[in-house]
Amino acid sequence: MNNSHKETISIRIISCAFMVLAIAIFKPFGLEVWQWQTCVHLLAIFALGMLSCFLTEVILRYIVRMPRSYDRGVSYIISRNLRFQCINTPLVSLFICLYRHLAMSSLVEGNKLSLGNYLETLMIIAFLSFAIGLYWRFKFRSRYLAVELEETRQLNEQLKKLQTSNAGVSRQTEDNPPVGGTDQDSQITLEGTTNEHVTLEISDLLYIEAVGNYVKVCQLQGNEVHTNMLRATMKQMEDSLQAYPMIVRCHRAFMVNLGQVEQISSNSRAMQLVMRHSHDAIPVSRSNVNKLKELLG
Repeated sequence: MNNSHKETISIRIISCAFMVLAIAIFKPFGLEVWQWQTCVHLLAIFALGMLSCFLTEVILRYIVRMPRSYDRGVSYIISRNLRFQCINTPLVSLFICLYRHLAMSSLVEGNKLSLGNYLETLMIIAFLSFAIGLYWRFKFRSRYLAVELEETRQLNEQLKKLQTSNAGVSRQTEDNPPVGGTDQDSQITLEGTTNEHVTLEISDLLYIEAVGNYVKVCQLQGNEVHTNMLRATMKQMEDSLQAYPMIVRCHRAFMVNLGQVEQISSNSRAMQLVMRHSHDAIPVSRSNVNKLKELLG
């Protein structure tokens, strides 16, 4: 058993122990009437909590296809933990609700199986689950930050390699222009639905932003940043630029030239691409984060 699995088991044991301790203090479900048998019921609830955690891990790993891994970034860890809580909370509530009906209803009428019984159990466990989640998030905050910094560092290294490789290909293309091919440094004309158009060097394009019924084209002219407005959609821009692999859609409202990205910054909430020259921070939507990582990888 590796350290990751040992740590996971330790976290689940502590979490279940915290749940049982809180139940022992506040004594819901009519536990106060059981006297010494209360300890037996608490041990049973602890066992049910561990069983629920085990089943939730199996569901996440083999059905949802989300194995536990600290190598996939902070957003993955947080997303997995959130899904764990969303699955485990109603599951352990169901187990406890059934246990209340089968083993604790002889002295307490309110423990008999019913919708109200389940909702009561669910509210109690949901509150405890929220408190446990906050505890672990606070405890592992430094680890999350370390993983986040390492992930961002690797992405920036991969970006620099991609830019260097693309620059080398561009120089080679200038020396040996392709016949009928597409040159990364070639000119392109972007057209809208009206007579307006923008002609620019692909390497000078910084980003394109959707603004209502228009798109804003941000580009370099000389050493200065200029913007032009075209009445067009992002889909039209994507179709016009699909032959240029360095121009990518990173957000519903943005396309960027990766060759003009100065650095990638990220935290547990969002990823941004900081552009050269303009220093604008372009957001990367969650649905495009993995696509960007694959491209840089």
